[in-house]
Amino acid sequence: MNAWTIDAATSLASKSDWTVLKPLLLQSVAQTLEMVLVTLLIGGFLGLVLGVVLYGTRPGNLFENSVVYHILDVIVNIIRPIPFIIFLAAMQPLTIKVVGTSIGTAAAIFPMVVMCTFATSRLVEQNLVPVDPGIIEAARAMGASKFTIIRTVLIPEALGPLILAYAFLFIGVLDMSAMAGYIGGGGLGNFAIAYGYQKFDQTVTWSAVVIMIVLVQVVQAIANALAKHVLKRQR
Repeated sequence: MNAWTIDAATSLASKSDWTVLKPLLLQSVAQTLEMVLVTLLIGGFLGLVLGVVLYGTRPGNLFENSVVYHILDVIVNIIRPIPFIIFLAAMQPLTIKVVGTSIGTAAAIFPMVVMCTFATSRLVEQNLVPVDPGIIEAARAMGASKFTIIRTVLIPEALGPLILAYAFLFIGVLDMSAMAGYIGGGGLGNFAIAYGYQKFDQTVTWSAVVIMIVLVQVVQAIANALAKHVLKRQR
């Protein structure tokens, strides 16, 4: 798309011409889903691993190691509270080295994955802590290895709460994707700002808001149903 076409599209979009805005909106939805799904897939998995390590190295647990636990605990506590818009700026030099650019969807996904990993790790740890230690001890007494206990006992016992935790995480990642618009990451956040807020068009802004609300409601409903099914089977 050349510069004239972009200028023309922006001009038409500023007049709430939905023949122009509709494809832009659909493209923004696709970009948001790409950022959110890739981030959840990679960051969610890495966060699960890190969360298990955090849990396992706590005093009295499977891989008890106070040094490793406290180092990881401090790192997670440093990164998690950073507002994502500031984290985006702080990560820019590393993003350029890893991705090759600081602009675009790929450049937005990298810091999102990093932040998601650390956020997920704490959620996973918090949901593993309440698992009955007696069940784990019983598995150890039967000769199960530590990794077998994690795979067949620990995670299955906490699966219901973990599903709900990942649904909560989806909302956080969706929020991050909206802020990614500030670095040209695209998505619904960028669409709402560029064609709604900056053009004083509330219809455009609320279109993006409604779509994000629908996405959250659908994911939460699915998570609730899955968690309910898992918890019912465990009883």
